Amino acid sequence: MALAKVPGTCLLTVRVLQACGLPSKDLVTPSDCYVTLWLPTACGHRLQTRTVKNSRNPIWNQSFRFRIHSQLKNVVQLQVFDQDLLTSDDPVLSVLFDVGTLRAGEFRREIFPRNPQGEQRLEVEFRLQSLTDCAEQLISNGILVARELSCLHVRLEETGGQEGSEGRVQLVVPGSYEGPQEASVGTTSCFHCPASWEQELSVRLQDAPQEQLKVPLRALPSGQAVRLVFPTSQEPLMRVELKKEEGPKELAVRLGCGPCAEERAFLSRRKPVVAKALKRALQLEGDLQEDEIPVVAIAATGGGIRAMTSLYGQLAALKELGLLDCVSYITGASGSTWALANLYEDPEWSQKDLAGPTELLKTQVTKSKLGVLAPSQLQRYRQELAERAQLGYPTCFTNLWALINEALLHDEPHDHKLSDQREALSHGQNPLPIYCALNTKEKNLTTFEFGEWCEFSPYEVGFPKYGAFVPSELFGSEFFMGRLMKQLPESRICFLEGIWSNLYAANLQDSLYWASEPSQFWDRWARDQAGLDKEQIPLLKTEEPPTVTSRIAEFFTNLLTWRPLTQATHNFLRGLHFHKDYFQHPHFSTWKATKLDGLPNKLTPAEPHLCLLDVGYFINTSCPPLLQPARDVDLILSLDYNLHGAFQPRGAASASGVPPVLGPRLPRSPCGAALPPGQRLLPGALGPWRPPDSGGEGGRAGEPVFIQLPLPLLEGDLQPGGRGQAAPPDALQHLQQPGAAAGGLARGRAAAEAAQAPVTAAPGPGPLPGPPPQTFPGSLPACLATLVKLEQRPLSPGTLRTPGVQMALPGAPSPLRGPLRCAPSTTQMWH
Repeated sequence: MALAKVPGTCLLTVRVLQACGLPSKDLVTPSDCYVTLWLPTACGHRLQTRTVKNSRNPIWNQSFRFRIHSQLKNVVQLQVFDQDLLTSDDPVLSVLFDVGTLRAGEFRREIFPRNPQGEQRLEVEFRLQSLTDCAEQLISNGILVARELSCLHVRLEETGGQEGSEGRVQLVVPGSYEGPQEASVGTTSCFHCPASWEQELSVRLQDAPQEQLKVPLRALPSGQAVRLVFPTSQEPLMRVELKKEEGPKELAVRLGCGPCAEERAFLSRRKPVVAKALKRALQLEGDLQEDEIPVVAIAATGGGIRAMTSLYGQLAALKELGLLDCVSYITGASGSTWALANLYEDPEWSQKDLAGPTELLKTQVTKSKLGVLAPSQLQRYRQELAERAQLGYPTCFTNLWALINEALLHDEPHDHKLSDQREALSHGQNPLPIYCALNTKEKNLTTFEFGEWCEFSPYEVGFPKYGAFVPSELFGSEFFMGRLMKQLPESRICFLEGIWSNLYAANLQDSLYWASEPSQFWDRWARDQAGLDKEQIPLLKTEEPPTVTSRIAEFFTNLLTWRPLTQATHNFLRGLHFHKDYFQHPHFSTWKATKLDGLPNKLTPAEPHLCLLDVGYFINTSCPPLLQPARDVDLILSLDYNLHGAFQPRGAASASGVPPVLGPRLPRSPCGAALPPGQRLLPGALGPWRPPDSGGEGGRAGEPVFIQLPLPLLEGDLQPGGRGQAAPPDALQHLQQPGAAAGGLARGRAAAEAAQAPVTAAPGPGPLPGPPPQTFPGSLPACLATLVKLEQRPLSPGTLRTPGVQMALPGAPSPLRGPLRCAPSTTQMWH
């Protein structure tokens, strides 16, 4: 992150010349066309030319000037509209132009064709001039940029000392954080906006909107009060006092792509705990050095109550096996976050017997649920939601779901907050929990077309894609340009659980996509995305104008992608701009099928609110936070609670480029299949490892070993026929009965204990081929031992630490090999 006065301020002049051959949108006469210009890095509102009446070849010849900075991604959008008096204006032509293609001092005339023949076109001139005497303070991580803010104070008074006027005045500074404000005599209003913008204050009487006063903000001296008289036809006259000051300088948003200082300090405290546990579990003679201690993580998927109870069982089994203290991270999604939120209310939970929390969980899961909708409960929900609205939180259905979910899982409201979990990390006594959510668009796009991972930890909340994070206690507060504008009280953790398990923000098109049998869904979705390439940022883009057919298609698209029960949270990225090279930044991870990553004006910083939902709704995994290179995770235990197609989300994610990409194509099992050149098997290891001096393709250095532990199947889970087939409703009725909690705990314990057994290589599920099962030495402790050996041996760039084989763990409880003939619990490993 850089902090300095950065030269590069330029004056961009855009001269809209003319258009030729524009089609008529009116029934009788030619179109009445005008052009709008939008450059969000230089102006907070759209500028507009005059309207040329009844002409297919309108000539505007108007110039517009923008102060821009060359270190920002400046993309101008020009749109031609046909003005209509009775209906909304019809779009005729829309183009995007990347100002970064201009050099300082360059003059360029661009012709934007509306059709391939070029008969219909828009002609525009661009001129870029360097302002050498101007420099601006920029704060950037190479992806996002925070700029200097100015603060304008506006006070209204009446001349002659008269008081008592009830006239209301509207104050507007386009692009400011506050937006339009209503004020009256004797009140003071405040506006925050980028200091470099050419903005103006508009003062207008509500009773006489035609009378207004406009004041250019750059003409005001900094730190000095300026008094103006508002000349109106009303008596008494109004006096406007203006004072411009520097805005807040310190950022409340951390712009950085690695773990925060608190997380790094936690890992330092956790390492001695992990080293001691490894020494005991692996029966080592000597102590491990700090650089020999592997980073082990648990990634739990979603699955509602099934995931919650199963995670309790697996953690209890790992505790009994002495392996829980070997773990540094635990990530969760959807239902597994409920288990983590409960456990971390106790600062010493992993150092205690989990029998007590397990019994409490059984009680809560099996209790009657009728009381959650009792009149007294509904009144409590209403009162708390009203209090949140008064504090400034957006009102949405997700908050109601959060309160109902809390009543389902607890007898009384819990005042626990996410930041309170820091106490459970103060001595490194527990793994660091990370909760996952998915940010998407409220309308016009499906979840499959745009999505961004968002991670929550007791220390901070943020987007690894943008390298932007805020302290967890500030999540939900209001931000602008990286500064804290209005701090709201931290939400109780139940409202975050509502976000992490928010399936109600789904739109109709996403739901229809899921309407098939799960295994078919992932196969179809992967095929749909396989032919797509990563989007490139456009230097020049012309959008097709709407036709009757496209308008009908747009109507149905809006209907299918509208999220009626969307979640809304104040966007802490609001107002931030993009660096000119953000798209090439190695940490700016994009989805292969995305439609917006190359359009900075439409990405998340341009939105006032976040739209967060359950990641399990899209791809049921919580691994992405663990795949960040800066965390340097060595081993990931993926606890998979899917009942259908456990490995298919992973395969679809890899095929479609959902970030972070897990690595190159999977090699085949080492049993009976040739290994890639330069690879060999280490004694006791779980897969191939490339020696430092070998060549050839491979993953990044330090990619983690990935062990996937699907949910062991108990009798009644699936009908005969094997794993991956959907069971009829009566086959899953046991999940709704009092024994459901015990079943989930049994599954979790079975999976964890199976990890102790010798490993057998098995053919991969789905389309991945493999040889017949054969015995392959190794187990979870053996894997840990191998990792310790690898940590003691230096690796060169390009070294593979990880195997690319799929594993099966025998020795699971007898119900797994009972009359249902279900497949045993399987473990898959890849890099």
